[in-house]
Amino acid sequence: MSSPFAWTGRDDGPGPEHRRVHHVVRPDGAGPGDEPVDVALLGFASDEGVQRNKGRVGAAEGPAALRSAVASLAVHEELAVRDHGDVAVTGGDLEGGQARLGEAIAAARDGAPLTVVLGGGHETAYGSYCGLAADGHRPRLGILNLDAHFDLRQADEATSGTPFAQIARDRARAGAQMHYAVLGISRASNTTALFETAERVGARWLLDDDCQEVAPARAFVEEFLAGVDEVYLSIDLDVLPAAVAPGVSAPAALGVPVSVIQAVCDAVADSGTLVHLDVTELNPRLDLDSRTARVAARLVHRLMTRAVAARRAS
Repeated sequence: MSSPFAWTGRDDGPGPEHRRVHHVVRPDGAGPGDEPVDVALLGFASDEGVQRNKGRVGAAEGPAALRSAVASLAVHEELAVRDHGDVAVTGGDLEGGQARLGEAIAAARDGAPLTVVLGGGHETAYGSYCGLAADGHRPRLGILNLDAHFDLRQADEATSGTPFAQIARDRARAGAQMHYAVLGISRASNTTALFETAERVGARWLLDDDCQEVAPARAFVEEFLAGVDEVYLSIDLDVLPAAVAPGVSAPAALGVPVSVIQAVCDAVADSGTLVHLDVTELNPRLDLDSRTARVAARLVHRLMTRAVAARRAS
C-alpha cells in the first residue's frame, strides 16, 4: 500500500457544525486499527487496463484527485472513514494488482460495513469483486454498473473492458448466479457481440436513450434491488455526458444526466443493501477545471452519507 494521503481542506473552525470530510478521515495506522468505522476507503492507482484496452491513460492519478475533491465537502451527521491508501499497479502487472486490491478490500471490510474504492480504470471492478468474494460467493449479490459499456469483452488478458466477463467466469465456475445490471448502455458504443454476451450471462440493461428521465431509471434499479440481498455498485464516470465528465478515457456523446445518476444512487443507498462502491475512469490529465473530479466527489459523498444513514436507521 502507498503512503497515506495528506487529508487537508477548508477549515471554518472547531466543532461538529464545521465538520468536513477531511475532519472525519483516519489514515491507516492512525489510532486503533481494529476500531470499527462506517466506511473503509482504498485507492487503485492503475492505468494498465486502460492502456491494454487502447484507451487514453491517466486514470492512475484518479484516486488522489478524487480524495482532493471530496476532502472539503461538508459532513452533517456522524461519519467515520478509514483511508487504507492505494494499491498501485506497476511494471504492467495488472493481474497481480487486482489480486492485491482484492486482498486489501477483504482486510478492510473487517469492521467496516461499506468499502469504497477510488479508481483507476474500470479494471478496478474485478479487484473489487475478488475482495467481496474472499469470504464466500454471496449467492444474492447484485452487481449494478452505471456505465456506457458492458465491459464484457472477451480477451486473452485482463483490460478495462473485461472485468465483468472475468466476474461472470468466476461465478460460473463456482456454480453461482451472476446478478448483473447496467444502466446507461450506449448502443453506438457496444457491438452486437457484446449485446449477445450480455444476453448469455443473464445481464439486464437500460440504454442511455431510455434513462434521460428519473422515472424509468429508478424503476429499473428498484426492480433489480428487489431480487438481491446486497449490492456492489460500480460507477464508470463515462456514463455521464461529456460536458459534465470530460476527464475520462472515453467521453460519452449522450450520457445519462447527473440528476438521473443521483436518483439511482439514492435508491441504492436508501435500500440499506450497499456493501461496496467503486468509482472509476477519472483521468485528471483530461479533466477541465476539475469538472469530472467534482461531480465524482459529489457522488461518493452522497453515497457514503446516505448509505451510512440508511444502515443506522435499519
